[in-house]
Amino acid sequence: MISSATRAAIDDAIDGSLSRLRRRAAYLGDGFEQLAEAIGRATAGGKRTRPALVAASYTAFGGDSSASPALCSIAAAFELLHTAFVVHDDVIDHDTVRRGIPNVAGEFRARARARGADADDAALVGDAAAILAGDLLLHEASRLVALADVSADVRARLYALLDEAMYVSAAGELADVENAVMPDYAEAEAIFDATFNKTAVYSFSAPLCAGALLAGAPADALAALETQGGRLGLAFQLVDDLIGAFGSAEQAGRDEGGDLRESKRTPLIELARQSPSWSRVNDALALAYTGPIAVREAQLALEESGARWSVRTLIVDTLGEVRAAVEAPAFPPAARSLLRDIADRVQERIP
Repeated sequence: MISSATRAAIDDAIDGSLSRLRRRAAYLGDGFEQLAEAIGRATAGGKRTRPALVAASYTAFGGDSSASPALCSIAAAFELLHTAFVVHDDVIDHDTVRRGIPNVAGEFRARARARGADADDAALVGDAAAILAGDLLLHEASRLVALADVSADVRARLYALLDEAMYVSAAGELADVENAVMPDYAEAEAIFDATFNKTAVYSFSAPLCAGALLAGAPADALAALETQGGRLGLAFQLVDDLIGAFGSAEQAGRDEGGDLRESKRTPLIELARQSPSWSRVNDALALAYTGPIAVREAQLALEESGARWSVRTLIVDTLGEVRAAVEAPAFPPAARSLLRDIADRVQERIP
């Protein structure tokens, strides 16, 4: 999607922010210094999908192929934003492991236990550290936009994209948690809204629009890109929902069937609720938290309800809408190719 040179330049911009964190932390105590190191580990090893979208969109809409400092700063900002959301999301989900190793919360729980804290107090320290890590990452993302070498008008418009991404994502995450714990199921529209809001803006439409904006894309192109980016983001999150229910531990980055164990009310569950098999699915989901055998039973019940196939169909149809829409005159040929490529990559992830 982007050249190795561009990827390396973006990594350098990310590393610059992390180095700044470490320098500041060195004067603020051992605990804070360890937090800066943990933030660096949380940011390492990701796929860099969002910064790649910024850079690829910039090139597709006619931007200079060289990795300018402004482009790298904005691309890095979206990676730090993503890491912030991931760190906070782990706190919300009570997860202490990410990609097979302790996350920020897990590291600081272990640190507290090693220093004599009991389990409850260690959990408090771990959650506090993770919340603060996410806060610092959000600050660094905003700082990168604030200091980017762009005109005042472009900076204001980039801030508007970042602002929308933060607000919409927060709304989606809160709705997702509320939907999971309330005794009554939310309306289908609310379930799908939460699914869209959690991911579509910050992961797709905002990075794509940021790159196009830096390249000087016209208003009609930006409007069209926002719409198609949203569709790509919805499809991506629906794939993530399938991975959270049916994917391997390697795909999900945590235990298999994590969404089923946590009773997440995703579109997959909503579509099962509308099926004649709902009673069996509901009974199986109620026991999914008990272990792998119960998770497998819930997976089988969802399969038999037809919900898994319905979600797959919805994903394919949504991506088909993107492929058709990119033929609009607002998109230059390179942008059409980029959006089709993204649609193909999202579809390839379907478990």
